[in-house]
This record gives sequence, C-alpha cells and structure tokens, in this order.
Amino acid sequence: MVRALRGMPNPRLTGLGSGLFCAAVMTLLGFLDELLFGSSLTAYGVLFVPVSLLTALWVRRGDLLTAPVVVPIAFAVGLVPVAESGDGGLGGRLMGIVTALATEAGWLYGGTLVAGSTVIVRRIRLMRRRAAAARNRPPA
Repeated sequence: MVRALRGMPNPRLTGLGSGLFCAAVMTLLGFLDELLFGSSLTAYGVLFVPVSLLTALWVRRGDLLTAPVVVPIAFAVGLVPVAESGDGGLGGRLMGIVTALATEAGWLYGGTLVAGSTVIVRRIRLMRRRAAAARNRPPA
C-alpha cells in the first residue's frame, strides 16, 4: 500500500497555486453538485472536506500556513453556483451565499480544521527533520 501511495502524484503548490487549485475545484464541484444533486449544500460540504485535505497536503513547505486561509475562501467561491438565488438578481444571489455560509458553517469549520490539522502535523514533522539534521551535522 505504501508503494501505491508513493506512486500517486505529489504536486507541490505555492500559496497562490493552492488557493487557485482549491477555488477552481470547489467551483467545479459546485457546478457538478447543482447539475447532479440539485444544489445540495450537504453534498457540497461533504465534497469540501477531501479538497481541503488535498490542498493542505499539496502545498509547499514554505507556504504551509496559506492552506487554512485559502480553504474557507474557496468554500465561499464554490458556493456561487450552489446557493439559491431567490428572485434571480445579484442581491438574491448574495443573500443565498450568505445564508449558505451560515447554514453550512459546520462543513466550513470541519474542512478548515482538517486543513489546519494537516498543516500542523506537516510543520511538526518538518521541524523534527531539521532538528535531527542539525544534530547529525558535524561541528564546524
């Protein structure tokens, strides 16, 4: 199983790249959710959690702290096709997005927690590797 996981793609995204990746995927999933499930906010929230995890796993080491920031932004961006528009105008669409953000806050917080936890674990592992490398380095 470890060999299969190592054979999977392992991109390293910059902070901006991770934000664009997450926003693009969530927008695409929002359109698919509208098409397949009739704008189910629960399905959208469930799909948000693995995208948050992938974003946190694929961001570069130097940009780790951007993942928990871009994930909630991407959630809001992806809500545009899913949120109910009411009368169909811009005001109705904005009200639908605000309502969806309020009612689906659990999924938003859950995905952000997943991204934040993953980033913390990756950061701790990075610090431990650096400390071990410093201990094993011969004195100058």
